[in-house]
Amino acid sequence: MDSKTIKVGSRKSQLAMIQTEAVIAKLKELDPAATFEILTMETIGDQIQNVALSQIGESNLFTKELEVALADGRIDMIVHSLKDLPSTLPPEMAITAVCEREDPHDAMVLHPKHAGNPSTTLESLPPGSVIGTSSVRRVAQLKRKYPHLEFQDIRGNLNTRLRKLDEADTYSAIILAVAGLKRMGWGDRISQVLTPDISLYAVSQGALAVETKTDNQQLIKLISQLHHTETLLRCVAERALLRALSGGCSAPVGTHSVLENNQLSLTGAVLSLDGSQYLTETQTVTLSTPIVLPKESMDQSTSYQMYSSIIGPNISQDALKAAEDLGISVATKLHENGATEILAKAKEENDSKAEKK
Repeated sequence: MDSKTIKVGSRKSQLAMIQTEAVIAKLKELDPAATFEILTMETIGDQIQNVALSQIGESNLFTKELEVALADGRIDMIVHSLKDLPSTLPPEMAITAVCEREDPHDAMVLHPKHAGNPSTTLESLPPGSVIGTSSVRRVAQLKRKYPHLEFQDIRGNLNTRLRKLDEADTYSAIILAVAGLKRMGWGDRISQVLTPDISLYAVSQGALAVETKTDNQQLIKLISQLHHTETLLRCVAERALLRALSGGCSAPVGTHSVLENNQLSLTGAVLSLDGSQYLTETQTVTLSTPIVLPKESMDQSTSYQMYSSIIGPNISQDALKAAEDLGISVATKLHENGATEILAKAKEENDSKAEKK
C-alpha cells in the first residue's frame, strides 16, 4: 500500500471497537508500513433502543450510516459483524475479507440468582422463567423446544444487556452470541452453549467482515489476504440461503454449515414466529480442488466476481460458485415446502406489531 492513511469505519460500542482493532492488527502484520485511523458512528440500530429489531423495518440497521460514509469517501473500509450485513449490499460495495469465525452458536447467560448451579439449563429453568432476547430466530426455536419458558425483548449493546440482566429481576437468563462474549473476555458468563439441535445460529454469526468499494483494487489486494477459506465458503453459502429466502433480521431463519474434506454441508431452517411451523433442509456439495489459489493469480487480477456480495480473489471461483449455488438450492427446496408462506406471515405479524408501537 502507499503511505495514505486508511480510514476505518466502526460502530461505537466496546465490542465493535475490539473487533475493528483486531482486524487492523492483522492488517498491520501484513503491511507494517500501513497506517490506520478509526472513525466511529452510531447506526439506526444503535439509536433505537425501545423497539425490537424485527419491528424497526430496516434491513441495514447496523450498517447504513457507515455505508453512506464509505460511499462519500469519508472512510475506506468498514469492519462489521458479518451477520449484521444485509444479503444484498449497495452498488459498488463488496465484502472483501471474511476473517476466521469464532464459535457461531448462541449462549444462555444466567441471572446471578441462578448462576450458582452450574447444571442449570434452559430445560431445567422453572416454568414461567423469562428469557431475554430480541431475536425472532431465537424465540421461535426456543419456544418450540421449551414451551414452559416466557420470552421478552431486550435491547442494547452487549454491556447494556448484561447490565439489564444483572441489575434487575426481570430475566432469569438472556440469550447472546458466544462470539461476542468471548471477544469481550466474558466467556465465563456462558452457562450453556446452544447446540444446533437446540438453536440453529444466524447466518454468518461469529464471523467478522471488511466492506470496501469494489474499485479500490489496491486495498482489496491487501484486505483479501485476511480471508479464512473455511469461514468464507460457509458464509457464502449461508448468505446465499438468506438472500434466496428474502430473509433479514425480521425473518426467523436459522442455519448450520460444515466444511470437511472438501464437502460443504448446509442446513437451513424457516420457522413461524411462535415456532409452531418448522421447515428444515440439508444439502451437501463437493468442492473442486485446489480451493486456495496461488498468490500470483490474485496479483494478476484486475476485476473480481462477487458471490453473495463477497469477493475472494485468492479462492477458486468454482468453489465460491458451488457454495453460493448450495445456498440457493437449500432455499429453493424450503420455498417448495412452504417457506414463502411462513416468511410472509412472519413479516405480516412483525409489521402489525410495529404499527402498534
